[in-house]
Amino acid sequence: MEASVTNNTGKEADYDFMGNIGEPIPKSNLVGKRICDILFGTLFGIISLPVILIFAILIKLTSKDPIFFKQERVGYMGKPIIITKLHSMKNDAEKKTGAVWAKKNDPRVTKVGKFMRKTRVDELPQFWSIIKGDMSLVGPRPERFSLTERFSKQWPNFPKRLRTIPGLTGYAQIHGGYDLKPNEKCKLDNYYIKHYSLKFDFKIAFETFKIIITGSGAR
Repeated sequence: MEASVTNNTGKEADYDFMGNIGEPIPKSNLVGKRICDILFGTLFGIISLPVILIFAILIKLTSKDPIFFKQERVGYMGKPIIITKLHSMKNDAEKKTGAVWAKKNDPRVTKVGKFMRKTRVDELPQFWSIIKGDMSLVGPRPERFSLTERFSKQWPNFPKRLRTIPGLTGYAQIHGGYDLKPNEKCKLDNYYIKHYSLKFDFKIAFETFKIIITGSGAR
């Protein structure tokens, strides 16, 4: 099966990575998840506003880049979504290379961005996507279409990550940094989907909180 979606150029594009996606998590199992997303997404979204404001000022004082970074990603069952983050990379980071996988000590990251990525502060604007329903508090990280298509050809199980709503944090995120290999991320995300429960979500959220507090996030 091929998925036909509209990309950020406004043109229709065909993606062949949906062929081995498998069955999604039943919607009946996602009701409680959605309720938690609305409640906690709204709560933490409001709490995070002063932090976003502080780092927005720091970004403007230390670079000429825009405060917010917006990008099209692959959402639930292949639906295109737009994520918004605080700008942590140089504005022309992928001008010559195109889409590339993040790595440890990434030279494309700004000085302020390095701290934001380590503490996950750059992810805070995504609470709006959670409230909207494009994302969840917990789930596989949404990837770009080009990378998803490429990795799906290398690892046929990679598209199965799309069987649930993408998340702000997830099982793969707490077991590896931004440089976690695609095949490793695939295995961890599919393990999460296979063993999904609200209890599992709360456990992942708690582990994420510990990572933020201790500063043991990606570098």
